[in-house]
Amino acid sequence: MQPTKIHDVVADEFSQVNDYILSQLKSEIPLIEQIGYYIISNGGKRMRPLMVLLAARAAQPAQGLSETQLSHTVKMASIIEFIHTATLLHDDVVDESDMRRGKKTANEEWGNAPSVLVGDFLYSRAFQIMVNVGSVPCMEILSNTTNIISEGEVQQLINCGDPDTSEESYLKVIQYKTAKLFEGAALCGAVVAGASEEHQKALQAYGMYVGTAFQLVDDVMDYVSTAEEMGKSVGDDLAEGKPTLPLIYTMKHGDADAKERVRQAILTGGLENLEQILSDVRACGAIEYTEKQAEEQADLAIKAIQAFPESEHKSALIALANAAVKRRN
Repeated sequence: MQPTKIHDVVADEFSQVNDYILSQLKSEIPLIEQIGYYIISNGGKRMRPLMVLLAARAAQPAQGLSETQLSHTVKMASIIEFIHTATLLHDDVVDESDMRRGKKTANEEWGNAPSVLVGDFLYSRAFQIMVNVGSVPCMEILSNTTNIISEGEVQQLINCGDPDTSEESYLKVIQYKTAKLFEGAALCGAVVAGASEEHQKALQAYGMYVGTAFQLVDDVMDYVSTAEEMGKSVGDDLAEGKPTLPLIYTMKHGDADAKERVRQAILTGGLENLEQILSDVRACGAIEYTEKQAEEQADLAIKAIQAFPESEHKSALIALANAAVKRRN
């Protein structure tokens, strides 16, 4: 199954999600709608809401979903996208980013304060919808999820400028700040579908593994992709002094000059030696190592749902895991 075909098996539900998201952006404050529409409609693969829809369908392939379950699944997918979008608005302010998905970030276009406040609006709107769904288990899952995401972002901020950050610490950060929402998406999809506890645990693991693979590839792209492919500036992580896995590996396995260049770049958060560091990262095998870690996570995700009954939705989940590690934007 090709990545472009993954959406096809839930095309109707996916269309409903997009319509519902737009309907829930409405506000009496025009600026909220303006910024909300800007970032929600600014491309994006919608991987997280897609995961909600696929998880719900894969968890109940034989009996299908009732009308109520389908309605709740669409709303849950929208909630996940709102939470994700809110984190993007806040992240771009924290990182002082000026470009995302090939367009100006909201903070570059309108300033930091409106971006933060609209991010807050999206968070609160997500929880309003959650109350409407009325699933206490999902409320518990996503309240814990948003809390852990915040912890991950703070830990990443602490790690910035620290060249002694360990691989273990790095992995914990990406599991918290990125993979946790993938995990919540898959788990909530299973919960609203009324899946068995066994299937819920399997999809929870699937989401965590796919989310980890997704972020590992994201960190690789900062060193192998062009600005046009990524939709943001090359070397952004380096400029912010973020010790991502390609850099951590280079400091362990690069030659003495490479280790020192990377260490100084993380300490100072500069791009003075960007081209040389790009060469250092590629030369020592850091890209291949990080990609291998991502592929292993995707394999674990697929293994987690191996016992599920065969269905087009299970196949799409497998394709989604593979697509997470093959993407270049």
